[in-house]
Amino acid sequence: MIALHTDCLLFQLATGESVPCSAEMISVEVIGDSHWLEPDVLRHAAASVFHYFKNELARETVTVGEFSVALEKVLRHLGLTICTGEAKNLDAGIIDADLRQLANEAAGSHELFFYPRLRKELRTQLRLAPRVVRFRGLRGCVKQLAGARRWSDRCEELQTQIVAYLRQCLTAETEQAHCALVVE
Repeated sequence: MIALHTDCLLFQLATGESVPCSAEMISVEVIGDSHWLEPDVLRHAAASVFHYFKNELARETVTVGEFSVALEKVLRHLGLTICTGEAKNLDAGIIDADLRQLANEAAGSHELFFYPRLRKELRTQLRLAPRVVRFRGLRGCVKQLAGARRWSDRCEELQTQIVAYLRQCLTAETEQAHCALVVE
């Protein structure tokens, strides 16, 4: 058996095959798929996660899924918006986003921070070139932003505003070529 280089980890693929990789090799793969993120940030984040598994946990083998989840957590803590496998379905060309989560992030400020955050989320989703961008949780989002327990005329008005705003944002984006918008 060949000894594993000290700067490498064995990455288990979904096929069961194990591939030795260094931190630099992983960074290249991440950066290649994420051209809109700063390469140095990704390289350092990947190196940190690599160090964590290799030195802190003293592991020689890690699954690609484990590494991805850890890297995603690091990037989120750095303030980057990362689309998880739960939030998107790229195989079908459909990307999901949760309006309730966006409303939670704007908690207390009602609509003041919600609309800019909504536009940023739409832009982030469009960079992935989906066929469909689907925003879910409209009703709960509206009730939260309106501070209402029951559906009211104010909620109806706010719902209409959010949908109209998303439509305007979609048509204003150059990356929207043939992308459908679904708001549920």
